[in-house]
Amino acid sequence: MAKKPLGKDSMGIQKTMRLGDYLGDGLGQLPLNVMANLVGQLTYFYTEKVGLAAGMVATMLLVAKFVDAFSDLAMGKIMDMTNSPKGKCRPWFLRMMIPAAVIIIMLFTVPKNAPGSLQMGYVLVTNILLSAVVYTAVSIPYGAIMAIRTESVEERGKMGIVRTVFGYVIGMVIAILLIPITNMLGGDQGAWIKVAVVFAVLSAASLFILYKTSRETSGAADAEADPQDTEEEQVPFVEAIKMLFQNKYWVIMLLANLFVNISYGLSTGGGTYFAKYILGNDNLVALLGAVGLIPTVVGFIIVGPMTKKLGMARTCKVSALIGAIAMVIRAFTPYSIVTTIGCGLFSGFATIPMMCLTGPMVNNCVEYNDWKFGKRMVGMTNSASSFGSKIGSGIGGSLIGWLLALAGYNAAAAAQPGSVNIAIFAFAIYIPLALFVIMAILFHNYDLEKHYVEIVTALKERKAAK
Repeated sequence: MAKKPLGKDSMGIQKTMRLGDYLGDGLGQLPLNVMANLVGQLTYFYTEKVGLAAGMVATMLLVAKFVDAFSDLAMGKIMDMTNSPKGKCRPWFLRMMIPAAVIIIMLFTVPKNAPGSLQMGYVLVTNILLSAVVYTAVSIPYGAIMAIRTESVEERGKMGIVRTVFGYVIGMVIAILLIPITNMLGGDQGAWIKVAVVFAVLSAASLFILYKTSRETSGAADAEADPQDTEEEQVPFVEAIKMLFQNKYWVIMLLANLFVNISYGLSTGGGTYFAKYILGNDNLVALLGAVGLIPTVVGFIIVGPMTKKLGMARTCKVSALIGAIAMVIRAFTPYSIVTTIGCGLFSGFATIPMMCLTGPMVNNCVEYNDWKFGKRMVGMTNSASSFGSKIGSGIGGSLIGWLLALAGYNAAAAAQPGSVNIAIFAFAIYIPLALFVIMAILFHNYDLEKHYVEIVTALKERKAAK
């Protein structure tokens, strides 16, 4: 039975995606979010379960993130130069399937009674392998395949939403169940390793399914069939970076990803400390995570209609303002669990559109590159923007450890000094408030959608003229 033609989107651009395509593509977000969310819990695991110093942990994690960020740039160039019958992006999903499973488990097998220098080295090496090698080799092709899969802004937006749904499902599982399950299994290092094995198997299976279901059908995929276009893609590394910094929309998204991921790093890594030391029970992180499902579900339901009504950039701007207002209210009642839950509903909602739409907004910059410079640079566009994301998440996670260390935090102490509460308020409320305001300003200045149809039309006319 012949499939029903897909037709064109609201901008008149041919659609290429069906329901199965969206689901298969979205599943690729699961292993990425497993790795990202587990890394977000590492400061708590290293300090509370292994007994490492908070300041040392923060420094090791940040060093790993900086190495990771620079590896993104290299991976983008490698991907742009990839010439495989399976495409530019797909082969990497299969290649990283087993390494992803292995490194997820290795994160939690720190030799507990080893000398401090050996533990430091183990933490640094395993985090570099996970972030700079495995995560990067999956995330750059995964981000770039969106631009290769379809030229439709509408379909890219839907891909972003589906990816975020899959990512948030696993993120919520980790946020709600990780601490209670590991506590139920004994609360020691062995319990965390057992849970890591489960996540490792799920991640490997998801990468295999992504490889089998993904396709490369437009834009850069066409370049593989056209030697002239392939030659045009071989842009020297330094020249590609210079071009990207002349793309104002890419610069905006570079900064937006930086600040979004600082905020994300703070929220994923700081929630357990807030529950334990401000609210009095680290198991409350499960309650906060469960309540967080409400704005998550609402956000996924209405982000599509919001985007259709307001556009991607304005949707993100409105969401950032909602998050800022919620943080202002929390600042006046920091010890209240009612306020923590109530305002958390709104700040949690605020993150959904940004997590859904920043990927499509980055990939829309590919057409702008092609229009302005005659070169798409799909891999470099995604990898250089991901550079900001990695630095942001590294800073976010490390800020927690540094602030705790400055405040005199000691996991072995029977009671923490009052300065620890101030440090927790800083990374849980005050810094996120400033970040929401900055992000609202950035999204206010992203107006690429107004010109997108004009740009795509000009590109088609240019190609026809050749």
